[in-house]
Amino acid sequence: MTAILWLRRDLRLDDNPALMAALDSDQGVLPLYIHAPNEEAPWAPGGASQWWLHGSLRSLDEALRQRGSRLRIERGDSLAVLRRVIAESSATEVHWNRLYDPEARARDARIKQALRADGLRCESHKASLLFEPWEITKSDGQPYRVFSAFWRACVKSLAHPRPVAAPARLPATAPPSGAIALDDLQLLPRIRWDQGLQSSWQPGEPAALALAERFLHAQVEDYKAARDLPGVVGTSRLSPYLHFGEISPRRILALVMDAFGDPTSEPVESFVREIGWREFAYHLLYHFPQTPTEPLEARFADFPWSSAENQGALDAWQRGQTGIPLVDAGMRELWHSGWMHNRVRMVVASLLTKNLLIPWQAGARWFWDTLVDADLASNTQGWQWTAGCGADAAPYFRVFNPIRQGERFDPQGSYVRRWCPELARLPDSHIHQPWAAPQPTLRAAGVSIGGNYPAPIVDLAASRLRALAAYERIKG
Repeated sequence: MTAILWLRRDLRLDDNPALMAALDSDQGVLPLYIHAPNEEAPWAPGGASQWWLHGSLRSLDEALRQRGSRLRIERGDSLAVLRRVIAESSATEVHWNRLYDPEARARDARIKQALRADGLRCESHKASLLFEPWEITKSDGQPYRVFSAFWRACVKSLAHPRPVAAPARLPATAPPSGAIALDDLQLLPRIRWDQGLQSSWQPGEPAALALAERFLHAQVEDYKAARDLPGVVGTSRLSPYLHFGEISPRRILALVMDAFGDPTSEPVESFVREIGWREFAYHLLYHFPQTPTEPLEARFADFPWSSAENQGALDAWQRGQTGIPLVDAGMRELWHSGWMHNRVRMVVASLLTKNLLIPWQAGARWFWDTLVDADLASNTQGWQWTAGCGADAAPYFRVFNPIRQGERFDPQGSYVRRWCPELARLPDSHIHQPWAAPQPTLRAAGVSIGGNYPAPIVDLAASRLRALAAYERIKG
């Protein structure tokens, strides 16, 4: 007799409620991963996410083998595969941890109904959030649309979690008869553009736990100020590990409270609040499942975007060739490492949606394919926030000025110099606005505007006024 542990984006053994429930069944436990990206359409994992998934599955299988088990990998229709594996293993139970994407929710509901009709015990569990999206609501039962009020409600229920550590041993499972090898999933790129990802990241649960502990030991004291500086490693960089479930928010919160006590006081309040921002993203996605493609604020459906005439601008933005250094640095960091500093994400998104008037959906799609932490809830929330059409959004009249943002948060230009090396010899006073530098300064630095570095593709001041006029047309 067997209990199947159906793994998806919970690729860890520590604090894994579905695993604990399967072990509690006092049966053999069969860890199973089913690759079915078509079931996540239109949000199947992008290229960078597939790269991460490969590494995460490999790491998980190693951890299982160290404990006497192994990961069974299958490919195909999830229900059909589950039924076949159930028959082969004489399984009586299936456990999994919940997902909250609209397509995954619908699929999981169908599968749970079908397997229960087949006579199996079939249970889903909370593993990726501190609070289920339906647990935190306003007094009238309606969902929150303002983060500060949402987080205040969460904090009232924020108790010290007691995550269950990974078991030392797991029941052995019979060698799979129809399983496939990890390499058969072809998750790695055929043209190996992933060297930057390899040098920047180590997917897997051990790396996630080590990173969290290192951040809380050595960096969190400076987090409140350093998190806004793209030129330093001032953030936790845990987002891809959270997305793939290699570490749980409960484990992170437990580490915080073990080390610092009250999670709502400094130096950890700002960091824990970011975990709350992630919770809010899932709250919004659950209650407003249309938002990955449609604005939460309905009036923005009539916004006068100009994408038809801006394909060239979109291409330049994607390639980090806008002629605006902070934006180009961010887009190049993204392409090289699969990640971008959060403040820079806001700046590049503002330029796309407000200065260029290109729909936020185009930017969200590019991020989806290139980010290792591409997460439907967080990606949607971030883009709608910057575009001004989401919950708790930046005011429509706020247009991030990339020059001022660079001068404030990258004053010595260390971030720009790293990712735009053609500008490296410019003095600090011109690094964020090279087109305004005197010709002798440009020549001395080896910079040719329109030559080895592009001229700006948009006039920041004029395009800001154009954006404000466009937003006035749909202001409610």
